Amino acid sequence: QVQLVESGGGSAQPGGSLRLSCTASAAILSIHTMGWYRQSPGKPREPVATMTVGAYTNYADSVKGRFTISRDNARKTVDLQMNNLRPDDTAVYYCNADLWGDGSYYWGRGILVTVSS
Repeated sequence: QVQLVESGGGSAQPGGSLRLSCTASAAILSIHTMGWYRQSPGKPREPVATMTVGAYTNYADSVKGRFTISRDNARKTVDLQMNNLRPDDTAVYYCNADLWGDGSYYWGRGILVTVSS
């Protein structure tokens, strides 16, 4: 059983910054891939940023240069630093863990990020 608990988020003005954090509880030594997805109303859930245990990162084109993902493998945490936020970043953000890198996904409950002036 894996539980993912998210924190952070909230509201920001365009151009502002927010930080999301996620902690996983899992009875394994390490998690292959951790990351963040988001879902806006009426749109499918989409990947934002992911990082493997070997520190390989992948970012959505829309957030490259603005968002930075980081993780602590030993603590099983993953953070997302979001800078230069835009209104279209408004979404519910979900922490994701792929335990073995084979699509065995687990999800957090989601946390709302709102960007507006």
